[in-house]
Amino acid sequence: MALNPQLFPNGMPVAFVNEMFVLARDGVEFEVDKIPGAGSHGGRLKAKGIIYLSNIRMVFVAKSPVDGLYAFDMPLLYINGEKFNQPIFHCNNISGFVEPVVPADQHRALYSTHSFKIIFKEGGCGTFIPLFFNLIASVRQYNQHANVPTESRVDPLQASQTPVDEMMRHAYVDPNDPTRIFLQQPNADSQLTRRTYQPQTDGGHV
Repeated sequence: MALNPQLFPNGMPVAFVNEMFVLARDGVEFEVDKIPGAGSHGGRLKAKGIIYLSNIRMVFVAKSPVDGLYAFDMPLLYINGEKFNQPIFHCNNISGFVEPVVPADQHRALYSTHSFKIIFKEGGCGTFIPLFFNLIASVRQYNQHANVPTESRVDPLQASQTPVDEMMRHAYVDPNDPTRIFLQQPNADSQLTRRTYQPQTDGGHV
């Protein structure tokens, strides 16, 4: 993970070389723990905002900063234990763990594994969930890592070799899910309040 990655003025994460953004999902609440100097309960923070998913990482961007947090970067190769939860009396959510990105000159023992939760507060998640789990599986397959060992220093950018074009073209579009699929890559001038695709009225594919 990386706290407060670089963003464009419109809130879009600045892409790495060969990074392709797959989707953006607004109307979520994000929870993460063990943020140094944040919160009063184990460094736990909670904020509302938008999730961006690419072939390299998942980035949460807060609507308003909370205790200095305005964005949180989770490399896909560092995520493990992810699970889709459908509680009876609460919103659907994804929970999991993400390993820290440890600087080369520092020891892994100085950094904690974070637990996170993405809560879908608005609309459905029938578009987001399949894309997220399919992308995670593809990243692991192409990089031959079922899980990233805690002592490993795997380069998270190597996930960029994962092909996503076919996955995006055949993505299922849930008309109740406000997820926006990027058929063209967004940039600093993109108006992210608009959908970048036109969903079919029958809830079919893009």
